[in-house]
Amino acid sequence: MPLPVIHNGLTDDELEEIVDKATTASSFLKAISHEGRLMILCYLVSGEKTVTELEELLSARQAAVSQQLSRLRLEGLVVPRRDGKAIYYRLADPRPTKMLETVYDLFCGDEADKT
Repeated sequence: MPLPVIHNGLTDDELEEIVDKATTASSFLKAISHEGRLMILCYLVSGEKTVTELEELLSARQAAVSQQLSRLRLEGLVVPRRDGKAIYYRLADPRPTKMLETVYDLFCGDEADKT
């Protein structure tokens, strides 16, 4: 999909819609801009994980993992599911996966070698 062209001839409604979408995108990017949150999303791409599993994978304390999960929940990027005492998390929708694929291509894949 090509990027839209923003120009002086936009109506107020069109400009307001662009600003609303920019605000949503900015919140999304802020949410994934933390190393811990980014790694949580990377782990969740392969499927849901318990908080305990995420603690082990991240080598982090429960309080730190819970804080990052809370931010991801607030932004609507992950969804919890309780099963007894365990809380499982999964990605809420495909947006994080699409973004992680792009980040991987830019920083870890063949594209990273071209810079």
